[in-house]
Amino acid sequence: MSRGPETEVKLAVRDLPAIRRRLRQLGFQALQARHFETNDLFDSEDLRLWKARCLLRLRRARGEWLLTFKGAPAASRHYKIRHEVETQVEDGARLREIFAVLGLRPVFRYEKYRTTYVEGALADKAGAPFLVLDETPIGNYLELEGPRRWIDRAAKRLGYSRDDYITASYGALYREYCRREGVPPTNMVFSHPKTC
Repeated sequence: MSRGPETEVKLAVRDLPAIRRRLRQLGFQALQARHFETNDLFDSEDLRLWKARCLLRLRRARGEWLLTFKGAPAASRHYKIRHEVETQVEDGARLREIFAVLGLRPVFRYEKYRTTYVEGALADKAGAPFLVLDETPIGNYLELEGPRRWIDRAAKRLGYSRDDYITASYGALYREYCRREGVPPTNMVFSHPKTC
C-alpha cells in the first residue's frame, strides 16, 4: 500500500475523557479500536536520513508489521506535508536483519496506544480523512490527516484553532519533553517513564 503525500497536524489533548466524549458527540466512529504499537526508526551510522529530514519506520501493531518511508516535509506554516510510502511486511525480524546488512540500525523507539476514528458520514469512503487519538509516555495527542480544509473544520469542531497545530514529530516532541524535564533522551517508551 503506497499513499503518496500526506497532510497532517497534531493537537495536544489535556483532558482525555472529555475529548473522547466530544468525538462521540461529533459523530466520529472508531475505525480501529485502541491498540498498542511500537515504532522503530532506522538510520545509517552517520544519520543520513535524519539529516535529510526523512524517516524509515518499522511499526508493530495488532500482530502486523508496517514499513513506512516519509520524505522531507514541504514548506508549510500550519501543516506537516510530506511524501509517504508504506507497505505491510510479513516478517519484521527478517527485515531488521536486512537493514543491519545494509548498515541501517534502530536509532529511536517510541510507543503509544492508538485509536483511529473517522467521521460517521465518511466511514465507508475509501481514502477518507481520519483522526487518531495517541496516548504516549509524554502526553496525549490527536493527529488529523486529510485535506487542509477538513483538518481546519475538524479541529474547529473539536475546540482547536490553527494556533494549536503542532507539526513536530514524536521524536522532536520527546526531545523537547526531556529537555524540559532535565533528563537525557533515550527512547519514548512506557517501561521507562522516569528516565525517558
